Amino acid sequence: MFSTIGYLICIPFAWLVRLFYNLTNSYAMAIILFTLVSKLIMFPFQMKSKKSMMRMSRMSGRLQEIQKKYANNQAKQTEEMQKLYAEEGVNPMSGCLWSLLPFPILLALYSIIRQPITHFMMLSQDVVQQMVDAVTAAGLDVTSIVQMKDGAAVVKDGFTQLLPYGQINLVKTIASQMPELGSNVDGWINMNYTSFGLDMAANPWSMVTHFSLTWAAIGLILIPILAGASQWITTKITMKHQPQTDPSAASANRMLAFMPLFSVYIAFTMPAALGIYWIAQSAFLAVQEYFMGKFFNKKLEEEENARYEARQAERKKKMEEAKVLQEQQRQQAAQKQTLKEKQKAAREAKAAKAAKAGSATTEAGRVGERPYARGRAYKPDRYDET
Repeated sequence: MFSTIGYLICIPFAWLVRLFYNLTNSYAMAIILFTLVSKLIMFPFQMKSKKSMMRMSRMSGRLQEIQKKYANNQAKQTEEMQKLYAEEGVNPMSGCLWSLLPFPILLALYSIIRQPITHFMMLSQDVVQQMVDAVTAAGLDVTSIVQMKDGAAVVKDGFTQLLPYGQINLVKTIASQMPELGSNVDGWINMNYTSFGLDMAANPWSMVTHFSLTWAAIGLILIPILAGASQWITTKITMKHQPQTDPSAASANRMLAFMPLFSVYIAFTMPAALGIYWIAQSAFLAVQEYFMGKFFNKKLEEEENARYEARQAERKKKMEEAKVLQEQQRQQAAQKQTLKEKQKAAREAKAAKAAKAGSATTEAGRVGERPYARGRAYKPDRYDET
């Protein structure tokens, strides 16, 4: 199943490499142009990844504050960090996801380089067997092509088993000694692996073990060294736009040391064409990282300034609303105070009126200290006998 998926992934990549090989008639140039096109295709996704990673870097200080503040409460720490990611519109996994894209391309390209008949020309296994039989019948040396056991070729399920780089050696043998053989096969390409005076199908480490002071040897040995150097430069440029206070700075420093060494190892142990891809990929990535870093630094600063101004405007608005509310409360309090004073004045007026009414009467109604007597006016002689 996985081999089928890998084969299907190789189809569009092989079509591109074939297209550029037919246009340039140079295997190395075909790999370089393939690398450029693949970078252009991935560019929108890598832009998104770069922006997310730079936002994460700028958030590092706030993330550290949250980690320190809630060091003893992991659940609250996670909640606050997720809230911060949501506020900033950042997905912490998006940067890592797209950065892994070059590795499937590297594996697919390795299959295309290692198996030129089935994965570059996209011919069947039957064609491979047909070519092996033809080369064997011609009496050519096949020890670098097929697996041998007890002096005979190993056959499994009706197919001769090839060595890891057997297809490459088979194609080179046919191209150099039996070029007319491929003319009878539709889709066959008599490939020329030599570019810049170097054999792109050769393993650079073999030039170390069989060193000679020639460009063919020195050039192949330089490819892994250039691959490691270009990877180191790319990592340095990437880290330049990443603050050293970032929690991931330590892992990035380890990556700075590991990736170049990994590049050197890969380029030494595999065909030189893969080293050319690694150099081109690192070179294009370095240029991309440099310009994207400058672009997104400026863009993120503008976004942060805009958010700061928006927060300041919101703060000012809230302060003005608070002042208006405070003034309304003051006026309401003043109105309540005035109402209380009016009510008090009314009560005092009423009490004064009542007091006045209690003491005000005519002299005719007064009897001693009695302010008022009901009935007729008092006459002392009213009932005297005449």
